[in-house]
Parts: sequence; structure tokens; C-alpha cells
Amino acid sequence: MELRTLRYFVAVAEELHFGRAAARLHMSQPPLSRAIKQLETGVGAVLLVRSAAGVALTPAGAALLDEARALLDQADRVRVRVAAAAGAATLTVGILGDGADPGATRLADAYRRRHPGVEVRVRDADLTDPTCGLRAGLVDVALTRGPFDETGLTVRELRADPVGAVLRADDPLARRDRLELADLAGRRWFRFPEGTDPRWQGYWHGGEPREGPVVRAVQECLQAVLWNGTVGLTPLGHRPPGELTVVPLTDMAPNPVVVAWKDATPLVRSFAEIATAAYRG
Repeated sequence: MELRTLRYFVAVAEELHFGRAAARLHMSQPPLSRAIKQLETGVGAVLLVRSAAGVALTPAGAALLDEARALLDQADRVRVRVAAAAGAATLTVGILGDGADPGATRLADAYRRRHPGVEVRVRDADLTDPTCGLRAGLVDVALTRGPFDETGLTVRELRADPVGAVLRADDPLARRDRLELADLAGRRWFRFPEGTDPRWQGYWHGGEPREGPVVRAVQECLQAVLWNGTVGLTPLGHRPPGELTVVPLTDMAPNPVVVAWKDATPLVRSFAEIATAAYRG
């Protein structure tokens, strides 16, 4: 059994869908199906059963899944240790303004314990690129927020945060316990520059075109509210300065915190697994 084939199998077993697994692996579906057939021939057992209801693991497949995960994890650890010993182990992480998030702090501590020989470089991104430079090849993995165009990327949700409207403390709406998007109709909002990911812009604009000052960073958003009385959205966990307040929005979908990557290197895969555990904690 080749490690690459085991990775293919794990992807299908976790997705329980050949199409989604192929997209996750950045390959087409026919060679993925052939690889799984060859694996089944090699182990002498049927691992996956396709039906109208989808894909299901057989008992043999469930047993192989546990063993495959352990083997792949061990192989990744070997690669990382060798790279670290050679002085070549580095990981560049893109972060979108949430460096003080307790989940990010737990992730940093856990990753350092797991990979003490790895040099982690952090790129703090602005709000114009939710992938934090991932598509441009500036980072290996991104710890960011959605939604955005996920084409060619693997994205895993870590948590979802309720969202509120950012207002001046003396705004009449600031005295409300909760708001709906309709309460903000006709107000000026902070906006992102043209060319920003449409899904990302659409979410933070509440699904409608908006008028108002163009911003690129979190501090610019807050200053736009303070100086111009504009409004915008923010996760409820963020605490603005005392001159501003955040009122929960009842009709906004929670905002996902995600880890995203393009190339699944051993260091990136380990980062994603540790991030999942850290944010659940």
C-alpha cells in the first residue's frame, strides 16, 4: 500500500462522496475511483460500498480507516522531524486579525509542543483578502473567516460566531437589545475595495449593495463608525473601544472561523488537525 493511495482512501472515507473527495484532493474523479479499486484488490476486501444513498464504509473499510490515519500521521511526523533536523522546517501562517482569539492562542501553544523544531512565520492580512495570501502563495495555511470563494482550496470550519452591528454608543439603535438588518436600511456602511472576493463582501454587507467609506483593516472599520457614524458587522466576541458598541443581529448567519490551505504538506495537515482540537477546546 502506498501512502498516496491511503490518503485517497481516507479522503473518500471521511467525505463519503467520491466527488467531494476528488475536489478535496485536487484531482478528477476517475483516477480516484481506480486508485480505490486497486487498493481493494491489494488488501483483498471491499472497503467502500456505493448505493443510491451514497457511499458507506464496510467493516473492513472502517478497520483500514483507523490504521490508515495512524500510518499517515506517523509518516507526517517522520517528514517533519527530518526537515526540522535539516533546518528546513518552516510554516507560514496567514492570520486575519484574530491573533488574540483564545482558540488561536491554544493552537499556537499546541503546535509548538508538537513541532518544537519548526519555525512558524505569521503574516497578518488585511480585510481585502480573506485567504490571507493563500492564493498568491504568500502563506502555507490561513487561519481566517469565511465565507469566500473556496475554489482550489481545502477549507475546514473550526467555529461559528454570532454577528452584531457596530454602532456609535450615542446612536439611537445602540440602546436596543437586538437588531435586524432591516433596522439598518438606508444607513451608510463601511465597504471593502473593488475586486474583493464577492462572497466575502456580500456577507459583510448583509447581502445587499452598500454605500459608505472604503476600508481595508479592522481599525479603519472602527474609525469609520466613530468619525462618520457608519455601521458595519463584527463577530460578537470582538470588543470595540468604549465610544462604540455592538448590538446582536438576529437575522445574520453566524460567521465561520476556518482553517484553509492549498497544498496539504505534512506541516499543513498537522496544523489543521491541531487547529480543529484547539478551537473545540
